Amino acid sequence: MRKRLRKKKHLHEFRQLGFCVSFTFLEPLSARDRNTFLDEFLRDAIEANGLQFGGGGPDNTWQGFVALDERNGSATEEHRQAVAKWLEKHPQVASCEVGPLVDAWYGHGE
Repeated sequence: MRKRLRKKKHLHEFRQLGFCVSFTFLEPLSARDRNTFLDEFLRDAIEANGLQFGGGGPDNTWQGFVALDERNGSATEEHRQAVAKWLEKHPQVASCEVGPLVDAWYGHGE
């Protein structure tokens, strides 16, 4: 496959990595408290590390996918650890799970 096509399809040397994240609150939060928590999470754990997060969930459990906030590039093991550490330290989080690095375009299969 030609380099131009590999780049367009995000394959081989152009593959981008990200990771899944899920977390559960200790107790159901009010809409205001949940929004405050999410603002902190996005500001301090995601954007501060040059990442982006897409996801959501019902009241008490959230899940989503985290990737590098750049057109070309991948999240790293250090990014995973930074997000996990932030969630583990937050007093409103009962549990969290940060998945392994996977292909952001094609999941586990590529």
